[in-house]
Amino acid sequence: MGMRITMLPFLGISLVAFVVTIASHNAINLPWILGKSSVGRFPLWSVVLFGPFLMLSRAYAMVKRYMRNESVYDKIVEGLYLGGWPFLLKHLPPGGPSVIDCTCELPRSSFVPADEYLCLSTWDTRAPTLYQIELAAHWACQKRSEGKPVYVHCAFGHGRSVCVVCAILVALGVAETWKDAENIIRERRKIKMNALHRRTLEEWSKHQFSQKKGN
Repeated sequence: MGMRITMLPFLGISLVAFVVTIASHNAINLPWILGKSSVGRFPLWSVVLFGPFLMLSRAYAMVKRYMRNESVYDKIVEGLYLGGWPFLLKHLPPGGPSVIDCTCELPRSSFVPADEYLCLSTWDTRAPTLYQIELAAHWACQKRSEGKPVYVHCAFGHGRSVCVVCAILVALGVAETWKDAENIIRERRKIKMNALHRRTLEEWSKHQFSQKKGN
């Protein structure tokens, strides 16, 4: 009996890991299952159900940050920054930036104002949806027109956030295509966009941004 009770936490963690694995599979892709709100908070039910995964995600991001020999963020062009999760105030770029968060597993830090925050819940290695990319591009352009710097981040600033910054550079008119934008970013930061990120940007270019340009 005692052994069975001892095994319960391990069974619970295994179940959480199984659910997350299924929900994050590319064929299913349900980032909303974690319950992250539009202001970057996790409700109580999510903390109860997915607590082990959420805590592990934060711990992994923090530990890996200190193990990596790279800057938390890099300036891509004037007023636009790309990087990792800012869990300390010093991780934010200068100027009190508006923040675009591309993670579904990490919370908004308390020093990031909710009214200067846009959440694009996306699994690691997955790409934001076309709608999310278009929303982020317009939001960033609006913030830049107001003179606000913009900081786009995921866990480490290598994949899903890069996808969004590519679209923003095109929308701002800094780059002609997302491929040009990728080259601009690569000159300033080590990135790891995968085939899914590139396919999504190609679709966005054809069906989203091209229509906006024609209007």
